[in-house]
Amino acid sequence: MMRFLPTVFLLFLAGNLAAQTIKPSEKANFSLTAGVDLEASPVQNQHQSSTCWSFSSLGFFESELLRMKKPAVNLSEMFVVRHVYQAKAEKFVRLHGNANFGPGGAFHDPLFVLRTYGLLPESAYPGNAYGEETIKHNELDAVTRSLVDAVVKNPNQRLSTAWKSAFSGVLDAYLGPLPQTVEWQGKKQSPQGFAASLGLKADEYVDLTSFAHHPFYSFFPVEIPDNWSWESAYNVPLDVLIGSLNQALKNGYSVAWGADVSDPGFNHKMGLAIKPAAGFAGLNREEKEALFLSPQDQANISQQARQEAFDRYEVTDDHGMLITGLFTDPKGTVYYKVKNSWGDKSNDCGGYFFASEAFVRMHTINLLMHQDALSSDLKKQWQSRK
Repeated sequence: MMRFLPTVFLLFLAGNLAAQTIKPSEKANFSLTAGVDLEASPVQNQHQSSTCWSFSSLGFFESELLRMKKPAVNLSEMFVVRHVYQAKAEKFVRLHGNANFGPGGAFHDPLFVLRTYGLLPESAYPGNAYGEETIKHNELDAVTRSLVDAVVKNPNQRLSTAWKSAFSGVLDAYLGPLPQTVEWQGKKQSPQGFAASLGLKADEYVDLTSFAHHPFYSFFPVEIPDNWSWESAYNVPLDVLIGSLNQALKNGYSVAWGADVSDPGFNHKMGLAIKPAAGFAGLNREEKEALFLSPQDQANISQQARQEAFDRYEVTDDHGMLITGLFTDPKGTVYYKVKNSWGDKSNDCGGYFFASEAFVRMHTINLLMHQDALSSDLKKQWQSRK
């Protein structure tokens, strides 16, 4: 259920700790107060796999179904991973190995699968045929990489007609053969039919980014390794990006968040991602941990500072998550409630954490949201340039 409370009530709610506040961790000596807290499906666990992009995207789709007042559905992440792996291999071979090939991906990959192949519920395709109780993709990743490397290094310089089916056979062995139909709502449906019954439409979702090395209000393929398909995002100024995120949440729309979590300000165990104004340089371990125990003044992140960090590899793409809420700390600093995919026992917040606005301004790679979450002007601009 969505709870949005006007700013005028936030001071009142600060005293109502039981109903509207949460501590980011048991060690923290402060609480965060809810302004927006959207309903979401249960936290999942990607375990030993680099498939956060699928877990976050499918979690986003599941939140969209809740927003649309549809029945809750646990969607199959591995159905998406299976199709993306095949497409990624074909592109890698087509480019003679001069492309990124690995388990990573981006938000437009599940949209590609939704548009082309449909979706399946988790019960129809758990994607675990390798004899493990949890997801463990280390061997799968190594075997698939070895296979495509062998194909492109073929000394005959002429590819066989067998390699695609061989690659598909590897995926069948590890993830399981793809079902042709699923029992849903009392009848058999194809994955495309199942997806259509959910009401999710791939072309209604907009991928926003904000980088100054390309013109604003134009599309460009974000230059990150996991953007293997070279899909484009819509580039807007940083303030517009953050404003669109805030507006989406306040109007009941969850937002998929692609970001860099390699920064020392990210501490999932402590339930926080912060960008302290004083920084972390020169601090010992105890001093760094202390910054997560009480509210900190946050850095002022400009478009230029963000761009410089991206150009120096200080901001990279390494994780996909889902933003489901807006909170404030006792200083009035804005935090975003973030659903992670490391399991609900991974920290004291049930697998969620809270990212300060400064952290989000600096470390966001892209945001995926429904087109109706945009302002009317931005929606028109995006649609006119698609």
